[in-house]
Amino acid sequence: MVVIEYEAPQSLGEAVKLLSDCTDKPARVLAGGTDLIVQLRSQVGGPQLIVDLKKIPEMMDAVLDENGLSLGPSMCCAELTARQDIKTVYPGLVEAAYLIGSTQIQGRASVGGNLCNSSPAADTIPALIAIAAECLIIGPDGERQVPVEDFVTGVGENCMASDEILKRIIVPLPAAGTADAYLRFIPRTEMDIAVAGAGVSVTLDNNGICTAARIVIGAVAPTALLVPAAAEALVGSDMNDTALQNAAAAASAASSPIDDLRGTIEYRQHVVGVLTRRAAVIAADRVKEK
Repeated sequence: MVVIEYEAPQSLGEAVKLLSDCTDKPARVLAGGTDLIVQLRSQVGGPQLIVDLKKIPEMMDAVLDENGLSLGPSMCCAELTARQDIKTVYPGLVEAAYLIGSTQIQGRASVGGNLCNSSPAADTIPALIAIAAECLIIGPDGERQVPVEDFVTGVGENCMASDEILKRIIVPLPAAGTADAYLRFIPRTEMDIAVAGAGVSVTLDNNGICTAARIVIGAVAPTALLVPAAAEALVGSDMNDTALQNAAAAASAASSPIDDLRGTIEYRQHVVGVLTRRAAVIAADRVKEK
């Protein structure tokens, strides 16, 4: 295991400075740590600096108000999924967060860590994109805001520089008649990564006609994919079988999965279409129940 130097700054300014000043060794940020610790066990070489963000209060809270949700990236999933107010407004996001690991892992893992780890199979990334979430990033040159769909740039890669930190996850308040849902398929009943996943948000008018949608697929490409063609298949429909099937077909067509021991290309393409259809139905039902 690699030699670790550990710092736990009390403010974001201090954290950014630690990263900026660290020019003689690699520096890694710890948001939850459930991925990072595993990764470090397999590494060798010179010292690395670990900057733990969990001592910074603003990284650990979640504020839901008339503007939407402002989520601290290090808030653990156990706390997030216990927030009934957030679950009521963003049920798909809470569903995705709940799927990260075991009960023990939930006490450490965070949405921000899941996002920054940037795995193609991350559960919260499709869910965040479906609800049009954005990343507020801070660094030595100030702050910038990036949509989640543009944040992840490749397998295990994102748009942040080495001296930047994900400060907040910003989610707009859903429009009237809007709800979201997230589904994934895994080989086992729990504690596994997705073979395929789908995050869906739909908006229905008073007559049950879909006026807007965002459909996102995960674990079937190097990054989670927003699929406009799948959304277009639903808009203008009453979420009938034909529209749902067309949305599923568009999601399958947009995917570019790999073959591995957990599933073939053809299987994953089929499954992601099925998940898209089912998640869209769940989201629509949630609108009707409001």
